Amino acid sequence: MKDTLLYIVSSIVEHPDKVSVSEEESEGVINFQVNVDKEDMGRVIGKNGKVIKAIRNVLKIPAIKSNKKIYIALSEIPQ
Repeated sequence: MKDTLLYIVSSIVEHPDKVSVSEEESEGVINFQVNVDKEDMGRVIGKNGKVIKAIRNVLKIPAIKSNKKIYIALSEIPQ
């Protein structure tokens, strides 16, 4: 799932080399922390959050199949 998330986000942004994804798993919950460049935050969030909601829905499918929950958090890379 981490590779899929990295691929999707890297395809959307202007600076794909600055995208990083970290993953933590505990008690059936997978937490993804996605770091993107400050200029790319709007692209990843989208109007009214539609893009990030779509990304979460796509990744929810394999998580449900493996009986886990996922959370995706976005943050800017500190400059």
